[in-house]
Amino acid sequence: MNRALSAELINLEDYRLVNSEKILSPSALVFKELLEHNLTEMLVTAKSPARLRPHIKTHKISEIVSQKIALGIRKFKCATIAEAEILAAAGAEDVLIAYQLVGPNVERLALLIERFPQTRFASLVDSFQGLTLLANRFRGKSQVCKLFIDLNSGMQRTGIDPGETAVEIYDSICAAEEFEAGGLHWYDGHIREPDLHQRRQAVQHQFQQIDAFRNHLMSLGLQVPEIIVSGTGGFALWAEIDDSALVFSPGTTVLYDVDYLDRFRELAFKPALAILTRVVSKNQKNRLTLDLGHKAISPDQPAGRRAYFPALPDAKEIMHTEEHLVIETDLANEFGLGDHLVALPYHVCPTSNLHQSVTVIENGEPVDKWPVAARDRFITI
Repeated sequence: MNRALSAELINLEDYRLVNSEKILSPSALVFKELLEHNLTEMLVTAKSPARLRPHIKTHKISEIVSQKIALGIRKFKCATIAEAEILAAAGAEDVLIAYQLVGPNVERLALLIERFPQTRFASLVDSFQGLTLLANRFRGKSQVCKLFIDLNSGMQRTGIDPGETAVEIYDSICAAEEFEAGGLHWYDGHIREPDLHQRRQAVQHQFQQIDAFRNHLMSLGLQVPEIIVSGTGGFALWAEIDDSALVFSPGTTVLYDVDYLDRFRELAFKPALAILTRVVSKNQKNRLTLDLGHKAISPDQPAGRRAYFPALPDAKEIMHTEEHLVIETDLANEFGLGDHLVALPYHVCPTSNLHQSVTVIENGEPVDKWPVAARDRFITI
């Protein structure tokens, strides 16, 4: 997409900093007011906290989990055992690890269930082999693991097509004493069309597919308590559907990023995480070299679309290496060595994972530091 990001989408005042000299660079910042705005917007969109199972892969921060719990959110989704552990430690009541667990992670799931009896843990399966791995661990034990069947929404990443084999797997989950059938998992992260009408049509088509499969299961006497759906792009559109089984699991909405801001212009979420960077060289005309390399902001997006500078909307990315980002701007002469800039990542999820902690900004001032606790793959389990 080549559409300009206007002041209507990004307000420079939202990213004002006072006493920036106290903050190391490069450092991740979370703007408290924007974070709270996004949390409120999630609740408004879902219409009830009971319809939310937000993914924490974007932030991995216990303090943000606690804010969600305070807002009435009880169910969560995550991608790693470490993320599940910080959720349980923060008091989450229901945690889905959205992976088909294999190898040592099967035992780690059992240890989680033992360590945190107040939290209900769940996992995904999309094959009989995956089901057998878990059954072998939990059979004959007092522990009960909740399982969702992971269905292929067309993303072609994980999940089984919603056909007869999927019915047989789900029937086996329902029949097994060591499992509790949680329902269906349907992740639609490939619904990313900028056009709202096209995206709504895609969501409606997906709902027809999953509704037909759910109805088939129920005609066989199998209960489907929960249907977990929705990436960020489809979130508001899934929320338009009046179905009590639907639960939404967006993740990026909490911190948001420039790619989604540009792509989904009807949504009201705002980038709440930024990177503070400083000018470390001015060796060429109209260019600034910043300490904003691959190790500080994710390079997984196409070259030229990795950082957006609210104070330099004309900036062009010229070179991006491990430790440096070179930008070109007509305003380069207004900056000297050591001057700071605020950079908004195009992709926030892998960017937050690069930082050990975030500095919390309130009214422009640094007021706290939060560890990105689950960036590690191992905490205690």
